[in-house]
Amino acid sequence: MTTALLTRRTHRRPTRPDLTVLGTLTLPLTRLHELCGPARHTLAMLIAAETEGPVFWIAPGWATDTLNPDGMAAFAQPNRFTFLSPRRGEDLLWTLEEVLRSGLAPLAIAELPEPPGMTAVRRQHLAAETGAAEGHGAPLGLILTPGDGGAPGIETRWHMAQTHTPAAPGWTLTRRRARTLPPKVWHLAGRPGRWSLTPV
Repeated sequence: MTTALLTRRTHRRPTRPDLTVLGTLTLPLTRLHELCGPARHTLAMLIAAETEGPVFWIAPGWATDTLNPDGMAAFAQPNRFTFLSPRRGEDLLWTLEEVLRSGLAPLAIAELPEPPGMTAVRRQHLAAETGAAEGHGAPLGLILTPGDGGAPGIETRWHMAQTHTPAAPGWTLTRRRARTLPPKVWHLAGRPGRWSLTPV
């Protein structure tokens, strides 16, 4: 008896769990996402605040600007963060890949001097999927890129910029790319614990 090669059933991609940020935004887990714009570090901290457990933050060893623990504390406890500072550019993505593959941290963030290529992005997706398959959880990968970003193959791309006024702080948050959702813009106002996210 032979098994039929064709079926009338539709083939659907397996659904992945999401991380919800600010009560509205969704980031599929076990995938790589890109954050760009002048307020990308703030956006990364907003995402970190929605996770539990350790966070690995990878930044170039030659970078002159580093995160301020006093500023971080408004979003998440600084003692959750492990900072890694590779001295070679090629080690930034290698380190991110290894953290995602281990599956031991729910969130891994890498600051990059430029957007990576398609092959590097695919490797990060696969590493995150491997980490989830190891049974330790579903890791989320973030890359912080300068300017408008532009990494190919990422799951989503977000741009955030300050729109502060003398009366109150504020930001414009834009979902520039997502595999299943259209671009969209929000205005973010408030402070940690009391955020207001309004569609524009």
